[in-house]
Amino acid sequence: MTRFFISVFMFFTCIMIGQVNSLEIQKLIDQTVWEPFQKAYEAMDAVSLNAIYADEVLRVTPEGIDTKNAFKDKNIERLKASKESNTKIKLDFWFDSRHTNEDTSYEVGFYKIGITTDDKTQYIYGQFHIVLKKINGIWKITQDWDTTTINGESITEKDFNKK
Repeated sequence: MTRFFISVFMFFTCIMIGQVNSLEIQKLIDQTVWEPFQKAYEAMDAVSLNAIYADEVLRVTPEGIDTKNAFKDKNIERLKASKESNTKIKLDFWFDSRHTNEDTSYEVGFYKIGITTDDKTQYIYGQFHIVLKKINGIWKITQDWDTTTINGESITEKDFNKK
């Protein structure tokens, strides 16, 4: 009977250690990926934003699949145009689920982008699925999928506020 309790204790201890380790890694990802991502996006700094991505990225949107990193050039063009038109961008997001180990993290969440031009703000809501890999000791986005609809229905403020 004692062996049984020791086995159960060891099993749950291993699970708890794994969870603590994942949480620590996720904190590091928040500091090295998500905080810089948000700052770069809001500052419309495409160079810094693109640097958060790996050299080879699978990017999927409702418009199709990009395996040639064309989205990086589009980031430069789009954010430059936004700066030139005095647009302000505010990004907010939250995670619905995160699965992380020592070198890979799969993260799903919802975003809200506020785009203000001429004192008028438009909001865009969506869901993202991101895969991060640790490459040469640095966390990088290697897969990026997002959409503004789920099951044919637009994602709205109500969906975003469920967090």
